[in-house]
Amino acid sequence: MEDDAVHTGSSVLSDGGETIAATEEASEISPDEVCVLIPTLNEAATIADVIEGFYEQGYTNVVVVDGDSTDDTREIAREHGAEVLVQSGDGKGQAVREALEYVTVPYVLMLDGDGTYDPADADRMIEPLSRGYEHVIGNRFADMDDDAMRALNGFGNRMINRTFGFVHGANYEDILSGYRAFTVDSFRRLSLDSDGFTIETELAVECVKHGVETTVVPISYSARPDESETNLHPVKDGGTIMLALYSLAKTNNPLFYFGSLGIGGILSGALIATYVLWEWVQYHQSHEVMALASAAAILLGVQLLMFGVLSDMLVTLHREQRRRLERIARNERDE
Repeated sequence: MEDDAVHTGSSVLSDGGETIAATEEASEISPDEVCVLIPTLNEAATIADVIEGFYEQGYTNVVVVDGDSTDDTREIAREHGAEVLVQSGDGKGQAVREALEYVTVPYVLMLDGDGTYDPADADRMIEPLSRGYEHVIGNRFADMDDDAMRALNGFGNRMINRTFGFVHGANYEDILSGYRAFTVDSFRRLSLDSDGFTIETELAVECVKHGVETTVVPISYSARPDESETNLHPVKDGGTIMLALYSLAKTNNPLFYFGSLGIGGILSGALIATYVLWEWVQYHQSHEVMALASAAAILLGVQLLMFGVLSDMLVTLHREQRRRLERIARNERDE
């Protein structure tokens, strides 16, 4: 697969082909301007190789934010020169948000510490930031080992990506990828609440919501080493991610969120009304309570549908106004 790209804030969506550049000119980014951020939880078997891999690529500003591992992850990371932070809460999302408070450089390269992501892809991940992009997602499906992902996980990932595209209107190819590069300024514009594995999902939704310039690049993805155990539970965490996709539509795509609830209410009411009518016609038996419930469900559904339309109009106006203000601010900085 060639470079895949998505340019948010415009009508351009690409499934493949030439990468869409945010700007014509690129300003080179020094590795010293990049913080390699690695959230960890019991990654003693792999963290040393991950850190050394980035040193070999010239990235020496490595920060490990650890979720209170019970193995030697923190000690090994310190021995190999990484700065180690112990998060105050629980979950990957909380770890990332807390670690960003300590980052003093303008760019962050974030990845898992399980050895599945290749440090050799670091320059490829950082390069779009030099052309004006603010968020870069590494597409694992571009070059994935045959045994890197179980069939169930692969099916779930693709279903989640399709759902994201349908609900939130952007094609990011691999929204669950843990390999991300972004500017610190763009990260601080996002409203992130996730504590667990839904952090990647929330990042993708917030990029669409706030018009963050986002692109997707192909990366390699390897199988997790045998001695390393996954912290992900496919069914449980997959369900949580799908629920997060739907709930986040409340503020990003209210027409879909409230519209789906409204249509559900209308259909439920219509189904109950059909049953009540059938009982009356066939057996002359009335169901007053069920008839009232049917009317209430239909009325509520219509109201939710109307609310969704109005909310969508307000969100659209808000985005247009925000983009105008951001454009004015950029012009003032350039003068």
